[in-house]
Amino acid sequence: MPDVVLMMGSDSDWPTLEPVIATLRELGVTATARVLSAHRTPDQARAFVAECEKGGTKVFICAAGVAAHLAGAVAAHTARPVIGIPVASGPLNGFDALLSTVQMPPGVPVATVAINGAVNAAVLAAQIIATGDNALHEKLVKWRASQTLKVLEKDKRLQEKLQG
Repeated sequence: MPDVVLMMGSDSDWPTLEPVIATLRELGVTATARVLSAHRTPDQARAFVAECEKGGTKVFICAAGVAAHLAGAVAAHTARPVIGIPVASGPLNGFDALLSTVQMPPGVPVATVAINGAVNAAVLAAQIIATGDNALHEKLVKWRASQTLKVLEKDKRLQEKLQG
């Protein structure tokens, strides 16, 4: 099993969530994705979480919109870290999903990122794993430095445009 498993409630969420897998792969973290629903496939979701846990998965990332119960349902079946990504959908454009994901009872936490926060979920998963993996920690340090350079390059181009 991969280090990180991304679970989403609907395949329509994939375009929003694809950066999770891309970012983790960029950092050298093994990852996979599945479509499983807290409500429509609860038995399969529970069995998959158990299989992943036995196989050594370190972090689960769960994304869903509207009711957004997937992350909480997964957290109920594992002691591994679970990161929730509320997906922008429905009449409240993800605000309901954010509240559903973040409002967990004591003892069953879900770390929650912003609505559609795919990249931050991936980075947080890598940071969790890196607490016991110095090589990954160094990759994260270099990745963050590359992000800094990208912003500074964008600022440089803007300044050149402004100066004419």
